[in-house]
Amino acid sequence: MQRNSLEKILIGLTFLSMMIALYAIFIYAPLEATMGLIQKIWYFHLAAAWIAFLAYFHVFLAGILYLWKRERRFDILGRSSAEIGILFNTLVLITGSIWAKPVWGTWWTWDPRLSTTLILWILYIAYLMIRTSSEDDSKGARLAAVFGIVAFIDVPIVYMSIRWWRTIHPVIFKLKGTEVNPAMIITLLISLAAFTLFYFCLLHQRISLEKIKDELELIEDKLMEVKRK
Repeated sequence: MQRNSLEKILIGLTFLSMMIALYAIFIYAPLEATMGLIQKIWYFHLAAAWIAFLAYFHVFLAGILYLWKRERRFDILGRSSAEIGILFNTLVLITGSIWAKPVWGTWWTWDPRLSTTLILWILYIAYLMIRTSSEDDSKGARLAAVFGIVAFIDVPIVYMSIRWWRTIHPVIFKLKGTEVNPAMIITLLISLAAFTLFYFCLLHQRISLEKIKDELELIEDKLMEVKRK
């Protein structure tokens, strides 16, 4: 009962924060002088990137914990986080392309930031393929855990790519600070908070589904044993 109440609170907070974020993005935040309305996509783009990184970090952490503890819950966490990470990584690529067309004049360019982000997306699709392709479930979990740990190396590369290489991708936050309007920064922080709650809401639901699947498989195994007797 308490668990259901906490779940409802999480869903409620997620919905409320999303409504506040939408208000902040489209009403509170001012229009950017040069780009105009298309700049608004930045709040979704950056928030989606943050969630993708957060999800992939959980895959990385779950991989380490699974190899150490060999507990199913860490395998579930890694797999669930990878699925959500791929979803938000896809949103990053889509929103980035929508922004790039009017600003850069092209949907896609092989910029270091874009290229490493695409590689990141491919890596975690490969993670899910490894996790689901093995007939031995425990072996698949081990291989996926190792791959998830190694794949995470690309996350800091994506983040640092615009600082390491020459790129046309804008650098918003610098060591000396940022020149972005304070209202835009506040809106971005609200968007990040809302998307973070949304991530944990999705993660909770996905883990719950995986646990239900495990329970159903256990019931099926018991029924099979009864039939054999």
